[in-house]
Amino acid sequence: MPLAGFAQEGAAVAKLADLMLILREAPGSNKLDDIIVPAEPLSAADTGWFDYLGDMQLRFVFDAGASLRDASAGDLHSLQLSPSQAVRVALQNIKRVYGEPEVRRGNGGLMLIQGRSADFSASYLLDKELWQQLLTQAPGGLVVAAPKRGGLLFTPLADGKSVERLRKLIVPLQASSEQGKLSSALYLFKDGRWTIFQAPSGE
Repeated sequence: MPLAGFAQEGAAVAKLADLMLILREAPGSNKLDDIIVPAEPLSAADTGWFDYLGDMQLRFVFDAGASLRDASAGDLHSLQLSPSQAVRVALQNIKRVYGEPEVRRGNGGLMLIQGRSADFSASYLLDKELWQQLLTQAPGGLVVAAPKRGGLLFTPLADGKSVERLRKLIVPLQASSEQGKLSSALYLFKDGRWTIFQAPSGE
C-alpha cells in the first residue's frame, strides 16, 4: 500500500476512536419512537444530526479532548458506519475514555445515572444493554428523565410515588439550566425499546 494509503487508513482509525455522540434539545418536537432518522429540515445536506426521541436530537461528534467537532454524514460514510452502527461505536468510545456509567440513589427515591463527563452523561440513554440490565430489577418498566445533559434520573414504573415526583420535577428541572437543558419529556423503557411516557411540555 502506498504511504498515502497508510496515512489515510491511520486517519480513519483515529477518527473512529474519537467518534462519540451527544444529545441536544429539539424544541417543539415530540418523536414517538426511538428509530434514528436524519434531522429535518436539512439546512445542510451533509449533517450528522438525527432526530431521536421526544424532544431530543442525536448528534455525532469527534472528541478531540479539549473540544468537540461535529461529525458529518460524510464522516460516517467514510468510516463505513450506518447510524445504528455509529451509535454502538460511539458508546464504546465514551465508555473507554470516560468509563462505565455510575448508577446511584438520588433524592426522594429516584435513581441517578452519570458518567465522568457531563457532556456525555445523557448519552447513556442510548445504551440499551444498560437499560435491559436495570430492567431485570424492575420488569414492569422504567420511567426515565433527561432534563439536563449532566445525568439521567429514573425510577421503576411500579413505584407510583417516585413516578409522580418525576412528573412534577421534569419541567422545572429542565428549565433551570439555560445552557445545559435537554428534554422536558418522560420516557418509558420496556420490552427493549423506548416510548414516550409523558409528552414534552407544550405538547
